[in-house]
Amino acid sequence: MDYTMKVIARIHSDFPEKFGIPRQSGLVPALRAKIVFEPEYRNPDALRGIEGFSHLWLIWQFSAAVRDTWSPTVRPPRLGGNERVGVFATRSPFRPNAIGLSCVKLESVQHEDGFGDVLIVSGADLMDGTPIYDVKPYLPYADAHPEALGGFAPSPKETIEVKSPPELLQKLPEGQREALLGVLAQDPRPQYQNDPERVYGMSFGGWDVKFRVKDGVLTVLSLAETEHQ
Repeated sequence: MDYTMKVIARIHSDFPEKFGIPRQSGLVPALRAKIVFEPEYRNPDALRGIEGFSHLWLIWQFSAAVRDTWSPTVRPPRLGGNERVGVFATRSPFRPNAIGLSCVKLESVQHEDGFGDVLIVSGADLMDGTPIYDVKPYLPYADAHPEALGGFAPSPKETIEVKSPPELLQKLPEGQREALLGVLAQDPRPQYQNDPERVYGMSFGGWDVKFRVKDGVLTVLSLAETEHQ
């Protein structure tokens, strides 16, 4: 039996494409995003009391990874892309139902003309425009399990050193500098790519970022505003 879920909101983030998005929520706290509700759900009563919670669960769709078929096994990046494990033992976007789950920090609730009350959140790992199916409060007593086992991903991946000429970073609005450095420190490259001469590019907050990784150090080569800005 098929069920239909309604899109209640969409997120506006600094990631117009998948490449560069942190692999889990909360890894880069400096990231800011805005959740704008669809017109049908812009009733302020629907958010009454939400300020009492510091964190929220977002249930959303991997809208750029929807497929008609699925595989029972996938190759997680944390295992180098060489080992297959069961899809339900991973957070891969390639699932029977392309549903994502993220915990974000609620920074504020703001009223915006034409959009009603919007949620300002931090630490989101969602692409710009991602449809959101539900927002739920995070409950520390029920949702936090410090003793839990992490399987093949027991801890965050180690970050790498990031170097950038100061004159490049000064091009960015101040609020984006820390966020970009945090994203780059996560090493956006696919796990299986390690060519020290290769130049990588990613889009972030209206900027085209070029970088290279050599000897464990990521060096920013250029920052240019994207054409649509």
